[in-house]
Amino acid sequence: MKLRVGTRGSVLALIQTKLVTTALESLGVHSEVVTIRPLGDRDKVSPMRSLGAGAFVKDLEVALADGRVDLAVSSAKDLHSETTAGLAFAAFLPREDPLDVLIARHPSTLRTLEAAATVGTSSPRRRAFVLAARPDLTVQEIRGNVDTRLRKLESGEVAALVLAAAGLARLGLSDRATERLDPAVMLPAIGQGAIVVQARADAHDLRSLLARIDHEPTRQAVEAERAFVAALGGNCETAIAALGTVEDDRLVLEGAVLDPDGTRIVRDRAHGSTAGPPAVGRALAEQLLAQGAGRLLVGAAR
Repeated sequence: MKLRVGTRGSVLALIQTKLVTTALESLGVHSEVVTIRPLGDRDKVSPMRSLGAGAFVKDLEVALADGRVDLAVSSAKDLHSETTAGLAFAAFLPREDPLDVLIARHPSTLRTLEAAATVGTSSPRRRAFVLAARPDLTVQEIRGNVDTRLRKLESGEVAALVLAAAGLARLGLSDRATERLDPAVMLPAIGQGAIVVQARADAHDLRSLLARIDHEPTRQAVEAERAFVAALGGNCETAIAALGTVEDDRLVLEGAVLDPDGTRIVRDRAHGSTAGPPAVGRALAEQLLAQGAGRLLVGAAR
């Protein structure tokens, strides 16, 4: 058996795909990597919010649906909140560190950055958390892969960046981080640090094979996080964060909704059984909506 594995062509995406193909090789399955350039990579100028949800995965999903590839490998945080009809999440690899890190040009933490320093990020979530912690800072939209962003940092375009710890670790660049941001300061994006393998829903034999490389605790955590954001009706313009953790048969999900400038935050946690991750996600969404999160979501959409 030789499977065609679709992926973005970035260095990080190829490293993540190699983790999948290596896992497949352990099962005696050979694969061929097929690179696809999604909209998010083709358009490097437009703000992310204008590209819409799934800008880095939609083209991969189309290639999977029409049979050009047998599998698609993506970062779980890039997925849109609704599962695409006809496709299934066949496997999640063990999650890397899900948190964010600060990389400052002159070694410092978020707390010790100079007043009015410029922090680069294209994420509404990161922007809101940065401003919640340091309302004096300036947040500048910055796009591109990790190398591009680091070059902009080194050139002085920004004083600091906020990036995913997982991406840096997979690129061997963890030593560039000047602070690992505690979840009390910045909760991560839904699915951050997790790699997902998608297959066609009707490819039953293939899905049975991929179940052998599925990491159940990662799946449970990400399913709860995704159900949380789906129940809230969040999109790429809203500052929504969540982190699920699994211990034995218990799932703990912490989530937050922020307004764009970080002045208001609704945050809580829910507990439940690992047998029903979506129920935990929906329960947490209901708790936050009861506390006024809906008003923050409406404000962000304006």
